[in-house]
Amino acid sequence: MKVILRADVDNLGRLGDIVAVRPGYGRNYLLPQGLASMATPGNLKVFEQERRKLQAMNDAIKAEAAGLAGKIEAAKVVIEVRVGDGDKLYGSVTSSQIAAILEEQGVEVDRRKIQLDDGIRSLGEYVIDVKLHPEVVAKLTVNVVKHGRQEQVNEPEPQADATEEAAAE
Repeated sequence: MKVILRADVDNLGRLGDIVAVRPGYGRNYLLPQGLASMATPGNLKVFEQERRKLQAMNDAIKAEAAGLAGKIEAAKVVIEVRVGDGDKLYGSVTSSQIAAILEEQGVEVDRRKIQLDDGIRSLGEYVIDVKLHPEVVAKLTVNVVKHGRQEQVNEPEPQADATEEAAAE
């Protein structure tokens, strides 16, 4: 089944491409979602007339995603978790928790756009990709700290212990 893509589709093609897809994928997903139309001579003529409008709409969505990417990269995400012996987390940090913290900071992101393979299971700083658009990926820095230790992330630890030990010798 050949279709004309009316939008960029991951792992398939870009706006205006004519691609061959399996009939079920085309009938059940691409056509109902408005992502494609059948590749017939009549539809090709109609698509050429609509191409500029669709391209402008796609560019507007991309620009909005780029603006949101700037907000995401500027956001500070610190997650306090309870830990057991050996600093092992009880459970894990998930994309839903990250999305909730971003929402508290005024940045609306769908949790499915946060590219987290598995949950975060240890303390530390992580750089996570947030895929907002096929061409726009933001880098989000997430700090996972012990419960009650958020102030240590913002301030460097004092080096007084080393000077006291040197003075004692």
